[in-house]
Amino acid sequence: MKFTPRNLNIFIVFKLPSAFLCGVRVQKINDLFSETTVKHRWINQNPFNSMYFAVQAMAAELATGILVMNQIKKSNRKISMLVANNKSNFTKKATGKITFTCNDGHLVQEAIRQTIATGEGQTFWMKSIGINQDGNQVSEMDFEWSVKIKP
Repeated sequence: MKFTPRNLNIFIVFKLPSAFLCGVRVQKINDLFSETTVKHRWINQNPFNSMYFAVQAMAAELATGILVMNQIKKSNRKISMLVANNKSNFTKKATGKITFTCNDGHLVQEAIRQTIATGEGQTFWMKSIGINQDGNQVSEMDFEWSVKIKP
């Protein structure tokens, strides 16, 4: 599969249906950067009339995870990936369209290079920032990814 927003959104339908139903979509991706969006709607709201934190986490994790998937594919090696840890900080009610960006593709490239070179698993943290339509940050989420060569 070529890593384009269209192909990744089709992937979401079949492999992450709850994210698809909640409105999570990939907008942009390259080797170093990715962008996902999700719009506050009835299906993804909490009782306080804002976006449920887990929906934000799905969009934020996807922004990091597609960069990992992309680099694994480019390596032409069998490499497993797993979220080992995560941290979240919510600074404002998430309403309207929220855009999550991740600029940590360089960290993935280095970890994949290291795991191929050494055969040892690697862990690294990636950050995804959620910004609302007014340009205000609503959340910041960090995901610790683990990558390892499959036997």
